[in-house]
Amino acid sequence: MVFPDRAGVLILGSCHLFPQSVLPLFIFEPRYQKMLAEALDTHRMFCLAMKRPDVSGERPSEVAGLGLVRVAMKNDDGTSNLILQGLTRVRLGKSIQSRPFRVHLIEPLITEPTESPIADALVEKALDLVDARLRLQNAVPQAILTQLSGGLDPEEPVKIEACLQALRRVKDPGALADLIATLLLPDPMMRQIILQTVDVEERLGHLVHFLMGEVARGSKGSAR
Repeated sequence: MVFPDRAGVLILGSCHLFPQSVLPLFIFEPRYQKMLAEALDTHRMFCLAMKRPDVSGERPSEVAGLGLVRVAMKNDDGTSNLILQGLTRVRLGKSIQSRPFRVHLIEPLITEPTESPIADALVEKALDLVDARLRLQNAVPQAILTQLSGGLDPEEPVKIEACLQALRRVKDPGALADLIATLLLPDPMMRQIILQTVDVEERLGHLVHFLMGEVARGSKGSAR
């Protein structure tokens, strides 16, 4: 797929768009309605970036997700419901437009395929930690378990073993790290660190570190 060299940027406080993920969005602000209309008239792509928490005003994080609008339904009041599919990480370059919506030059950040004993070991450690996290009492909502297992019915009870089997079917270590981060890391900054880490071994290392913290916190909570 050919990526544009510039794209509109939607800035949200705690939401991320990882490659291969699918994200439902409700577009209601007039500026983002205009951004969506322009995207639909051109390449159907725009970026979703987390708002930087360390600066005042609305500034996007340097690394964002570039998404393709798969489905867009416009409502009578001008708002839209859409499905955005994550395509690739991008580094946001120079801002070339600020009104009515931000447009940045973008640089795709392509992850190279990784096959190494270190990556394999980190994957196994991550899956062990996912197992431990899922077994903590009331640690994960049923809807998340359904997504992890690849199930379709959020009301159908999901076994932890089914979640782990589904995760083991993800053969790309980088994609596996992204999926686990999307569903099991509650802290937006944790997810942002995973998103902005292109190197797969380093990304898996961050994931393992974050999961260890989540399991430790969950274990303390269950012991009270």
